[in-house]
Amino acid sequence: MAKNRSRRLRKKLRVDEFQELGFDVRWVFNDSVSEEDIDALVDKFIDEVIEPRKLGFHGGGHKDWEGIIATQAIGKCTDEDRAAVKAFFAAQPVSDVDVSELYDLWWG
Repeated sequence: MAKNRSRRLRKKLRVDEFQELGFDVRWVFNDSVSEEDIDALVDKFIDEVIEPRKLGFHGGGHKDWEGIIATQAIGKCTDEDRAAVKAFFAAQPVSDVDVSELYDLWWG
């Protein structure tokens, strides 16, 4: 394809200024964490990390959780976003926290 793409085509292809970067996250709640505590911790994660950084989280689980994190609008997550997620879970009753590298959400 030509390098001289129109803005409309770049948007349609999700490239250049329309590229979206995100990352995956996975964690396991410790056995001592109750269902109510899991709900509260996930709400805290959304309130303290996801919403203030204008991110979106799509995922779920029971004791083992996994999901994808992206921006709420067209945009790119950053290494600072990844670090904020890691820092949040470092202080929680979880194990096996895995935060992937950034990748192109459309062309991954």
